[in-house]
This record gives sequence, structure tokens and C-alpha cells, in this order.
Amino acid sequence: MFTWWDVLPEDERQQWTLDPFVGVGPLRFGMSPGELSGALSGVTTESQRQTLRRSAGDAVPTVVDGTYQKFGLKLYYRKERLAGVVVDALRGPQVLADGMPLVGRIPSVLEQWMIDRAEVREPHAALIYMDAGVPGSDTLGVVIDVQRAGDRLLTRPVFVREKRWTTFPTSFPGRRGRSAECPGFGRRGFTSERPYGASRGGAPYGRPHPAGVTCR
Repeated sequence: MFTWWDVLPEDERQQWTLDPFVGVGPLRFGMSPGELSGALSGVTTESQRQTLRRSAGDAVPTVVDGTYQKFGLKLYYRKERLAGVVVDALRGPQVLADGMPLVGRIPSVLEQWMIDRAEVREPHAALIYMDAGVPGSDTLGVVIDVQRAGDRLLTRPVFVREKRWTTFPTSFPGRRGRSAECPGFGRRGFTSERPYGASRGGAPYGRPHPAGVTCR
């Protein structure tokens, strides 16, 4: 029997690969809603439920987002072209980045992987933090949001087409908690100019900063 907090076993999930800023699995950023529905027709029988909105001056409404509730995808469009993909932690497809599964994971485990990854790359691009300590990566084009699973939290990644987060609507999950400290990249981005934690608010979760990761 289905319950709200059921987590789909790993071996029952579709296995997708991330191609940063290009696509996620069979989805390609820049697809129209119709093209996306066609791309998923072979992996799910569910139809895309679309939200239409008419902006001032528009003659007809346009598709701004789409949902595959059972399959576990939330899709965001800009000018009816795919710009963001959110994968449900409980039932969405598994997405691999550099061989690491990103969906439905324990947040601290995935965060540590991102910290380790940043230490051997450009830290200001490989690891950023949003308000509330949510980690992301400008090299992977992802923010690792979280989602409730009963009394647990599991990772719900948000994939984007480009790094200009401020161009997304305020309802877009990866844009929450932006501030003026790092315009367009959230409150805590990272470069070598200022020690991580030196900016207002300190280090996420009060932990010491990883080697080579500093706040811009």
C-alpha cells in the first residue's frame, strides 16, 4: 500500500547521468514542453501536468513549469524552454555526477563529497553555500536541496541550465535565500579572498571551513 513517505528502492529507480548545464538523463536544457514529454514517453506513462501563466502584454499564456508527480520530477521553463529540473528525493530517478548518486542521499554524506571534490578543484566554483547551509556547485550546476521523508531528510537536487540564479523566479527552489552578499550566487559563494565564515552569519552549521574553501 502506498504511503506518503515511501522511498523508492534504488534498484527500482531510473539511472540517469548529469551533463552539467547540458542535460539530465534524457532531458536536455532548452527543450520545449512537447519535446520533453516526448523524451520521457519511453520511461513513464505519466503525462506532464503543466502550469500556464499569462504575463502582462502576452496574447496567450505560456508554460512556466511542469510536474511528473508519480515519476518524481518538477520542471521549470523560461520562455517555454527547459531551464531547471528538480528531482524528488522519494521517488525520482537517480542522477549520477562524477559517478556519485545525488538523489535521496543523507545530506551530510553528499555535502562531504562536495567538500572533498572542491579541495582538488577551483573552490569558488566547485562549492557554494546558500542560506541555511544548503550546498551547491557552479561546476555541476546543482544545488543540493533537502526533502522530508518521515522523520528524515533526504537530498533533492536542483539542476539548472546556467549560473545566473537571479534570473529564475522566486518560487524556484534553488533561488531561495539569496542575499546581496554574493549577488546572483547566494549568500555564500567561495573564492580565495576572504576566509570562509568571515562574512556575516559565519560558516554553515558552525563547522570549521574545509581547506581551500573561502567566502567571496
